[in-house]
Amino acid sequence: MLAATRNPQSDLRQRFLAAKREQKLRNRDAAVAIGVSEGEALAACVGAEAIRLQPNFVEIFEEVPQLGAVMALTRNDNVVHEKDGVYEKMSHNGHVGLALGAAIDLRIFYKQWHFGCAVIEEVTRGSETSLQKSLQFYDLHGEAVHKVFLREHSNHAAFDELVVRWRDPQQLPGITVEPAPPAAIDKADAEIDGDGFRAAWSNMQDTHEFFGLLRDFGVSRTQALRLAPPQFVRRLDNGAARLILDQAAASGLPIMVFVGNRGMIQIHSGPVANIKLMGPWLNVLDPGFNLHLREDKIVSSWVVSKPTRDGAVTSLELFDADGGTIAMLFGVRKPGQPELPAWRATAINLPLLQSETEVQA
Repeated sequence: MLAATRNPQSDLRQRFLAAKREQKLRNRDAAVAIGVSEGEALAACVGAEAIRLQPNFVEIFEEVPQLGAVMALTRNDNVVHEKDGVYEKMSHNGHVGLALGAAIDLRIFYKQWHFGCAVIEEVTRGSETSLQKSLQFYDLHGEAVHKVFLREHSNHAAFDELVVRWRDPQQLPGITVEPAPPAAIDKADAEIDGDGFRAAWSNMQDTHEFFGLLRDFGVSRTQALRLAPPQFVRRLDNGAARLILDQAAASGLPIMVFVGNRGMIQIHSGPVANIKLMGPWLNVLDPGFNLHLREDKIVSSWVVSKPTRDGAVTSLELFDADGGTIAMLFGVRKPGQPELPAWRATAINLPLLQSETEVQA
């Protein structure tokens, strides 16, 4: 008698669902618990809870406005950014896209997108169980790029039509992923043209020039901050994020919160109000905007000033142990307008890292 053939994808799905059910874990945490990426776990559910979509990501995503009011979610390892609203003013140029809605504001890098699926799963909240519909997109490493969750008041018929239209004919479970590249190692400071770099920083006319400056001089963001003209950067105590959110909530100061990963940047613009610390998580729990930030993963915090035609633009920038950007905060502003004086005053008065205070003393 022949032994039954094991199905690795079916086994993976069962282990994933068991971890969710028995340990009451969210999808990402359940995937980590069984030693795979979230994208691999969701792909194992194709044919059941997940429907594989064709890799026509630009075309699919530009139909998302038809879903009406939904929740947009973008995250990286250390922060989750959730925003309710309608996808509006969608556009793309090659592999780069924009959504410039009043609530949902995105910078999209489709070249990093690898796998997309529609997920229809039962979720339990309190004593009630309901069906949760979402569109979920993952990169080549199986990491979540972006998710779109339908609310009760969303256009569910449009979702169903979109899924039928973009359903991949091949509904076999599983995807192939590649290991994430190791964190880049900075060049020695002595190898950098420090004088040229500082002159280029001082002569910036637009904040977007900063990305070209990093490329041209071969520096990472954190190395750039260390080498910057000292009048433009100050290293802060790592409690700065909590302090500035508390102060913004107390004063009503409108802020911008940028959270991104390889394939997406999502931006909140407006006030924040309900700031809660829950264990290691620093949270904003407002109607229409939730932020969940692992405060214990912040390894360095900087207040940064970049010259522009509209005057200096000031940011609070948070980094992890690998020098990766966790989040960036700005005062609300539009191109062509100077930044809010109240934001600048709040940011530049955040407490310095103790060693920085000693240096300045």
